[in-house]
Amino acid sequence: MVSSTTSAVDPDAPSVFRYFEADGMIWGDYTGDTVTIGRFVGTRTDDTIWVSFVHVLASDGTVVTGDGESEIELTDDGLLRLVEHYEMHGAPQLSICVEVPAA
Repeated sequence: MVSSTTSAVDPDAPSVFRYFEADGMIWGDYTGDTVTIGRFVGTRTDDTIWVSFVHVLASDGTVVTGDGESEIELTDDGLLRLVEHYEMHGAPQLSICVEVPAA
C-alpha cells in the first residue's frame, strides 16, 4: 500500500497484500502497518475487482469489515496498481496499492 485516506501509510513498513485468482474469483490476505491480520474474497471482471474484507486493527484489536471495488491499472514500469474505493467508518475511502517487483 502506498497511500490511504483511512490512515497514514508507513513507507518503511506498509500493509502488504497477497492476491490470488482462479476463474474470476479473487482471495487473499494482508498484514502490516495498522493491521495485524486481514482477509478478503471477491471477484474480478475485466479490470475491476470487487471484494469483501475483514481485518483486525493493531491499535486496539477492533474488527473492521467492509466492501470495496478496485480498478486495475498498469504503471509506467509495467507493474499493477490498484485504485481501491471502499467505505470505512461510515465514509468513502481511497487507497492505492502497487505491485512489488519480484526479487
